[in-house]
Amino acid sequence: MLSFHDLQLPAEILRALDELGFQTATDIQAQTIPLIRSGRDVIGRSQTGTGKTLAFGIPAVECIDPAMEEKGSAQVLILCPTRELAVQAGGELRKLSRFLPGVRCAEVYGGAPMDRQIARLRTANLVVGTPGRVMDHMRRHTLRLNRLQMIVLDEADEMLSMGFREDIETILSSTPEERRTILFSATMPSDILALTEQYQREPELVEIASRQETVENIRQTYCEVPMGRKMDALVRLVEAEQGRLTLIFCNTKRMVDDITAFLTRRGIPAEGLHGDMKQSQRDKVMESFRRGQVPVLAATDVAARGIDVDDVEAVFNYDIPQDEEYYVHRIGRTGRAGRSGRAFTLVVGREIYKLKDIMRYCKTKIKRQPIPSVDDITEIKAEKILEKASSYIDHGNLPEMMDILEEHLDDKEYSALEMAAAFLMMELGEIQNPELRQDDFGDTGAE
Repeated sequence: MLSFHDLQLPAEILRALDELGFQTATDIQAQTIPLIRSGRDVIGRSQTGTGKTLAFGIPAVECIDPAMEEKGSAQVLILCPTRELAVQAGGELRKLSRFLPGVRCAEVYGGAPMDRQIARLRTANLVVGTPGRVMDHMRRHTLRLNRLQMIVLDEADEMLSMGFREDIETILSSTPEERRTILFSATMPSDILALTEQYQREPELVEIASRQETVENIRQTYCEVPMGRKMDALVRLVEAEQGRLTLIFCNTKRMVDDITAFLTRRGIPAEGLHGDMKQSQRDKVMESFRRGQVPVLAATDVAARGIDVDDVEAVFNYDIPQDEEYYVHRIGRTGRAGRSGRAFTLVVGREIYKLKDIMRYCKTKIKRQPIPSVDDITEIKAEKILEKASSYIDHGNLPEMMDILEEHLDDKEYSALEMAAAFLMMELGEIQNPELRQDDFGDTGAE
């Protein structure tokens, strides 16, 4: 393991890293930081959660030269696919440069007041933004790139899939030829390779985290679901997670909304995240999820790129991703920071063949599991209620309640066991409904 001190970084950056609690560089940081600092163009291929922001952020803040100041001109530009990622990256860069008074950062993205961004751009030398809003400022001449030293394309594959290619090429064409061009991407489609050939100079490729390493801490299973029963199966599986932080991936914005509404109707607190939402809504949803106030979040792949939560315990693929690499990217949202995680995929009919393609691609076995029965959910919920009751016995002041209960039992001639069972049934609620108990899935096929 390489420490940041071994990289011979400036004292101001080392001090900031120490205060942030970072001592050891991740693989992507250890390999890319020296290359970027030496002036090389770099292609970094790695999954989310590997420390990419610091990998480009440390050389970015270091290369800012206050002596080159020109009003409205950026020295470093970082392009991100979503507002969430731009805000997240800008926040990290501010913390990283807190002891470098010459570094002034501004984030620019859609859905925020233009006048405030214009005011910040007058003095900013490091700009983080989404391609569309960066283009807006370039057209208004509130952002100039004539003194740009470095441009970073973060999550480049997502920016291209969102239709930003023309904007990116326009931005790159407006920068000085001697700039450094850094590109980070989880996948390497042909569009990315075309960009690197046209706009980078002999880039150094740094590839981190094989597919096997990415998923080694994650228990992967799939459930075969009868046609038309995916929503019901999802409810069962989410109920089995018992309030743990859970992320559900969908292929479309409409499905995010449908799932969120369905889970909410079934009494499961859930929120959705996708690109059609206002920034204020997205911020509110993310804050509720981070705090665990809403334990279930449904999201599209693009919206999920802005999610940076280490303690997600379970990931559900409600829709099988169209690209095998997206499967790895999705389930990599759990099992982070050395924790274990669980990934579930819902499969209907011939989708099993898509899943087999994913298994071959990942070189891993995804095991079949049955959908939990009503009795399984009852047992899981009862166990949680009993654990909570046990904590009251261990730490609560119960004599007064015991007196009330004893008097009631004497009057009614119930046993203490009968009364405890009644309380348990009350806590379990609608799951004891006879109609629900008959609504089971049965076996949907052999493994």
